[in-house]
Amino acid sequence: MKLNEIICIDKNILSGIPVFKETRVPIKNFFDYLETGESIETFLKDFPSVKKEQVLKLLEILEETILSKELSK
Repeated sequence: MKLNEIICIDKNILSGIPVFKETRVPIKNFFDYLETGESIETFLKDFPSVKKEQVLKLLEILEETILSKELSK
């Protein structure tokens, strides 16, 4: 799964704010939950249109991106 399979950026959906694909849930909401100490499970319970696989894949892609940039220094 690639990032464009998880995230949608469409000017007709929330004015182009990145959302989880096939939802109207902003990606930022997920990170806001994590920043306040909430669990992934709580986020998924509060936003049932987001699939657990989407969240896990997003984190996996971000981890790979960060690690590859660190290793290339």
